[in-house]
Amino acid sequence: EIAGLFLMEEIPDKETLKTAIRRRTLACEFVPVFMGSAFKNKGVQPLLDGVVDYLPEPVEKENFALDRQNEETPVRVTGNDEDPLLALAFKLEETNYGQLTYMRVYQGQLKKGNFITNVNDGKRIKLARIVRMHSNELEDVDKAGAGEVVAMFGVDCKSMDTFSDGSMDLAMSSMFIPEPVMSLAVQPKKKDMHGNFSKALSKFSKEDPTLRLEVDDDTKETILSGMGELHLEVYVERMNREYGVECEVGQPKVNYKETIARKQTFVWLHKKQSGGSGQYAKVIGFIEALSEEERKEIGKVNDFVNRCVGTNIPPEYYSSCEKGTNDAFGEGALVGAEVEGVRVVLEDGASHAVDSSDMAFRICMANAIRDAIKKAGAAILEPVMTVEVTVPAEFQGGVVAGLNKRMGMIHSSEISDDGSGLTIVCEVPLNNMFGYSTELRSQTQGKGEFSMEYFKHSPVPRNIQDELVEKYKLDREAGEAA
Repeated sequence: EIAGLFLMEEIPDKETLKTAIRRRTLACEFVPVFMGSAFKNKGVQPLLDGVVDYLPEPVEKENFALDRQNEETPVRVTGNDEDPLLALAFKLEETNYGQLTYMRVYQGQLKKGNFITNVNDGKRIKLARIVRMHSNELEDVDKAGAGEVVAMFGVDCKSMDTFSDGSMDLAMSSMFIPEPVMSLAVQPKKKDMHGNFSKALSKFSKEDPTLRLEVDDDTKETILSGMGELHLEVYVERMNREYGVECEVGQPKVNYKETIARKQTFVWLHKKQSGGSGQYAKVIGFIEALSEEERKEIGKVNDFVNRCVGTNIPPEYYSSCEKGTNDAFGEGALVGAEVEGVRVVLEDGASHAVDSSDMAFRICMANAIRDAIKKAGAAILEPVMTVEVTVPAEFQGGVVAGLNKRMGMIHSSEISDDGSGLTIVCEVPLNNMFGYSTELRSQTQGKGEFSMEYFKHSPVPRNIQDELVEKYKLDREAGEAA
């Protein structure tokens, strides 16, 4: 229609043009772009009008929920107010009145005073108050229909939890959550801050699924893991600003992995006698490296295969052998990192009528795998990031030299249409990216910016591996001496 008007040298009217843009936008072929400035409040109203004019209504956009009772089969969400409720909590915010939960209604209605059910944990919650947000102002409403975004107080949940009226066991498709690539050891500077420290970490982990918390069993340190240096710095600063907790932050720890280079057989005997019934177990088999294709095919980073024939190892101990294998994978021989890319094949073994037990075979298998990994050319893997750097063209030389200095492998370098800007895409080991944001700002007079995303784990150079192993040994000896 628009092409016809163009060929006839006619000017389309406003409504025809809007309809055409909306049609192509809904087909994901157009992306309307609006210019404006929120700081000066310029262009905000045309942007809001554009949302109404060009973006889909709830019934025009296909959304799917997962049927948890039928192997998570996708089920189309109708978007009608009359159907059973289906809503997603997508954002949490701490306020003076408690946790404020932002919720998007995909189907059905949220009504004040009604009960809703958290699909993930089965808890029923009464809706005491529903509000519509206008910047920092709250407008109380009695109900919200499909397609609306509202907020509620008194709803204890996590980010990306699904809510229903209790009549369905459907969950909205959760977003992909990548594995964390960087860790920090954090602790409050003062002992009397521990209460607020724990409260802040609990709240942050609820609102951000990519933020992970754990306590190191050996050092008893609180380990904060996330998607990068800036990600973790933001939460440390928020703890200080929002909860008054000043933190001592340790050197970021990169999540290394370990793997093997070649096939290695193992024959291991675990025998212990200390009066009464002892421990006896013997396992025979081999370990081998898993290729990327094999990992994708089995859907796991490691594999355990049982090829035992007969009853040399009684069948009731097979699960103990697998648990022992997982124990060995949890802590590698070089730097204590997780082991991945290994297939363990159990072929034979031996047992004792009295002394064999689940624990004996678990210990035997774990020791056998650890010993085999050492002999199979164990290697350390480090996370490699895909880094995209955007800088003015005049700073190209310095920026490229800086990336090369950090062992970066440049894949592409594209100049913008007007020749003023440059986008560099490269792969850089994460351990070499610490402090890069400061370096880039100084190299480009604050005009450069970069983003990075986890790409893969790759073997570290031999000299770096030797340094990491030596440092791990020294740290371990110091810990044992203490």
